[in-house]
Amino acid sequence: MAISELQLPQGVAPHEFPSPPVLAEALAEVVSARLREAIEARGQAGLVVSGGRSPVMFFQALARQQSLDWNHVTITLADERWVPVAHPDSNEGLVRRYLLQGPASKARFIGLYQASDSQEQSALAADQALAGLAGIDVLVLGMGDDGHTASLFPNSPGLAAALAESSARRCVAMQAPSVPHQRLSMTRALLASARYPILSIQGQGKLDTLRAALAGGEIAEMPVRAFLHSPLDIFWCP
Repeated sequence: MAISELQLPQGVAPHEFPSPPVLAEALAEVVSARLREAIEARGQAGLVVSGGRSPVMFFQALARQQSLDWNHVTITLADERWVPVAHPDSNEGLVRRYLLQGPASKARFIGLYQASDSQEQSALAADQALAGLAGIDVLVLGMGDDGHTASLFPNSPGLAAALAESSARRCVAMQAPSVPHQRLSMTRALLASARYPILSIQGQGKLDTLRAALAGGEIAEMPVRAFLHSPLDIFWCP
């Protein structure tokens, strides 16, 4: 099945690529162009990215975008594992290794992880740090096989509050079903404020998950459903 065969809501645009490297380059070019537009319009740009393994090639391609005035870009994360930055599972560590390099090292970065006595204290500190984000011009989300996005996991304690459309919180503590369990996640309310959201997925399994999410049902069952509406660009490769 190809992504073009899915029944997508109006305003949700599919983009299919033959391989992960081609997708990564195309995604980097689109993100860079949108960030340049934001800088021209408002003097600064905000980029929110996701962690995990699949974004590495995208990060590397984006870091090579020399035409972007990185001094006026603020980068942060849609979610984070509650582990120190030096930990191999840290999303911030991933961003620092692969994105904040070369020209992109001039960008301002807002990390979500804060060393504290509890996960909730760390989430509150991240919430305050995110007050320094002027806005989200570009949001790049991923999606898990269970339909989670960011660290908004089905059946997670606190999910209802995290999915509240009118929440004043920017970041909350969440629990994942996989190790490391403790996570920090942007709320639906903050993620939904993005001017240009993108969902980037790879593989037939993710396409099957997307099809299930599009079939309808409770948002809490597959939290990615909260973002499958216009405007949204979906980047996919087999």
